[in-house]
Amino acid sequence: SPEEVEDASEPTKRDRSHLESTLKLNEDKPADDFSGVLQRLRKIYHSSIKPLEQSYRYNELRQHEITDGEITSKPMVLFLGPWSVGKSSMINYLLGLDDTPYQLYTGAEPTTSEFTVIMHGPKLKTIEGIVMAADSARSFSPLEKFGQNFLEKLIGIEVPHKLLERVTFVDTPGIIENRKQQERGYPFNDVCQWFIDRADLIFVVFDPTKLDVGLELEMLFRQLKGRESQIRIILNKADSLATQELMRVYGALFWSLAPLINVTEPPRVYVSSFWPQDYHPDTHKDLFLKEEISLLEDLNQVIENRMENKIAFIRQHAIRVRIHALLVDRYLQTYKDKMTFFSDGELVFRDIVEDPDKFFIFKSILAKTNVSKFDLPNREAYKDFFGINPITSFKLLSQQCSYMGGCFLEKIEKAITRELPDLLGSIGLGKKPNVLSCDITGCGETPKNRYRKP
Repeated sequence: SPEEVEDASEPTKRDRSHLESTLKLNEDKPADDFSGVLQRLRKIYHSSIKPLEQSYRYNELRQHEITDGEITSKPMVLFLGPWSVGKSSMINYLLGLDDTPYQLYTGAEPTTSEFTVIMHGPKLKTIEGIVMAADSARSFSPLEKFGQNFLEKLIGIEVPHKLLERVTFVDTPGIIENRKQQERGYPFNDVCQWFIDRADLIFVVFDPTKLDVGLELEMLFRQLKGRESQIRIILNKADSLATQELMRVYGALFWSLAPLINVTEPPRVYVSSFWPQDYHPDTHKDLFLKEEISLLEDLNQVIENRMENKIAFIRQHAIRVRIHALLVDRYLQTYKDKMTFFSDGELVFRDIVEDPDKFFIFKSILAKTNVSKFDLPNREAYKDFFGINPITSFKLLSQQCSYMGGCFLEKIEKAITRELPDLLGSIGLGKKPNVLSCDITGCGETPKNRYRKP
């Protein structure tokens, strides 16, 4: 009967007061002004890191150029996972967008086919991806390189919401679809990698009723390598299962993820139901609410640590650029040593690129420069890299010095060991400013999980 239908369509909404208090949405405190620190960070990047990055074309290895818009951008929270696990519903819930014209479209079918960026703006409006990429003040201009097909799948939504003054959300199309990249018409994995590299927090969302850890998920976790401290796993819709079943699923999830995440401290798993409807009766409401508040505190922590994270991100980038420069230098040195008057340069170099281990290229970097073996890039990547950039187009590190400017390598090492840690110390974290020195971290050891409560 019509009355029953009416009744069914009006589920009770849950109370949102914990959202407002945990995320401090009612406080009128002024935003911290970090403009001085950001200026110094830009200066260190442009004078000490970028020269080496350009000289050794690091951008062609990782497709990662840092723009000024990125240095000054807000923290970014990325939602990843299979389709229909509740990523869009979760964003609607956190921002209270339900039943407004701007709620993200949700449903059982794969609904989000775009990368949707939800950011702050004075009034509700939608921005085309092409416009977002064209605006160099935004941090999304580098996305232009993924082409027109991708920009048509990128959309921005501006919402006048207090939380978005401090953070930006990115909703992604369901990862685990059996659709091939070619069908999407743009390099889906590369685009995901671009967002993963820049996210301050990555929520990988699962639906416990259809937990399928397949190949695509393995691909995803391969892309998340090195970002373990940013990952949070969410077992969403948890109130749709009986407790015993939920425990079983929780165990199964850990079991299947363990081999994918090689880290002693597994990522935090949150078990709850992130949407505005009330929890199902007879489920662990108290537990789910506690889990939700923990997740919100986690999010708050990231917002409050945004400056430290930014500096750590630039430093991590500098470490990668330094390793790349040392490797290219090593390839070049080996090439020069092997060349004789009679040898064919191309053959000599092909031999080195095909089997770098024969010439101890990667090993010598580990032995000499206390680089962590987990930070070494993939050998295969260098085959492609040198396919586009002939070895003869590079100069040795020892030749990249000038009387006035000093040496590129020394400058980047000074940025990693002194300038960036000092900058970190200057923002009121001066309790242990030299924890980032090379003696302790070996310049490139993976950083500890900063968000875990002590």
